[in-house]
Amino acid sequence: MKEAKLLGFETLQIHGGAQPDATTGARQIPIYQTTGYVFKDVEHAAALFDLKEIGYIYSRLTNPTIAALQERIATLEGGIGTVCCSSGHAAQIMALFPLMQVGKNIVVSRRLYGGTITQFSQTIKRFGWEAKFIDFDDMDAVASAIDADTQAVFCEGISNPGGHLIDIPAVAKIADQAGLPLIVDNTTATPYLCNPIEMGATLVIHSTTKYLTGNGTVTGGCVVDSGKFDWSASGKYPSLSEPEEAYHGLKFHETFGQYAFTLHSIAVGLRDLGMTMNPQAAHYTLLGIETLSLRMQRHVENALSVAQWLEKHPAIENVSYAGLKSSPQSHMQRTIYPKGAGALFCFSMKDGYNSCVRLVESLELISHVANLGDAKTLIIHSASTTHRQLSPEQQVSAGAGPNVLRISVGIESVEDIIDDLDQAIAEATKV
Repeated sequence: MKEAKLLGFETLQIHGGAQPDATTGARQIPIYQTTGYVFKDVEHAAALFDLKEIGYIYSRLTNPTIAALQERIATLEGGIGTVCCSSGHAAQIMALFPLMQVGKNIVVSRRLYGGTITQFSQTIKRFGWEAKFIDFDDMDAVASAIDADTQAVFCEGISNPGGHLIDIPAVAKIADQAGLPLIVDNTTATPYLCNPIEMGATLVIHSTTKYLTGNGTVTGGCVVDSGKFDWSASGKYPSLSEPEEAYHGLKFHETFGQYAFTLHSIAVGLRDLGMTMNPQAAHYTLLGIETLSLRMQRHVENALSVAQWLEKHPAIENVSYAGLKSSPQSHMQRTIYPKGAGALFCFSMKDGYNSCVRLVESLELISHVANLGDAKTLIIHSASTTHRQLSPEQQVSAGAGPNVLRISVGIESVEDIIDDLDQAIAEATKV
């Protein structure tokens, strides 16, 4: 077989990380539903625990089903390693854990999922970390926000909920000039529509719950490492560059080179934080990824049709889909996201908050669900749900104002999606 880098995306999404089972010949990757693994002998066990040999110890750390998923995602994203974990929120903490210290900060986009804004503005304070929320359309503001205590730059490539595009190469240039890793959440775009590592990102995270799995069955997350960052250059990342007491003074970057972040995230992050993905979830996600390109093509095609229809509807005030010719981001979409602007976007009702509530209660085919990336079309009123904990100002800044609805366009017949929206909007605007 050709080297992975020479194979097509559609081939890699099926064959990446997959080999017939050595014992049974099973072609599909088995679910290794086990907690522990028998060591060959005491010497073998000691070598595993000392990180002198790579293998399976305990499923909080490593599991063959999860390992196959990690290899597949790393292959599709162009990374050298992936660590899977229990959710997208877990992935965010896993990404930051080796990088942060008390009193340090991260510079992050204002356009983030509401739960991420809460995690970064509130929860990480308990670790002694701080997040600076910046408009990532303003590159000067991003550069100015970075100070001596900044450890990383973070953004969503295509934002949730607004579908707003980030100029990843421009942000990557600023992070690189500051000697900082850029972390890009690629959940909404997926590696089919966007490859942040090729554009300069250091780490890529996903909520695998969403498009990678694609069927709304399991939660999961992952962190993909590009392997391109020098963790020892600045002295800012002692967890990776300095002796680790728990491993007899081992220095991860010195010992493992480009694999330092990935191995630290397993040997320390999963060991101590315990944010482990379960093997059945990994299995479902492996199955989902096999059809990722087919689904994303249909998602994008349907999303564009729905957005074009909504844009012409007299009850709709605005549609924030970057794939529309009228979008101020249409040029960026064509150059940075040429396969499409994803299938997640927002639209606003002229009649305000109450009309949004009536609309979601009038839908018949489309589901009112706090999820996205499903094969089914899903909708939610963010201001009363996912972004409810935010202030009105934060809601508007995140693209989730009171009259805004978020839609995740599925892969059903697009005529049926539009028909359901049409009748629900009619009901919502009767009053």
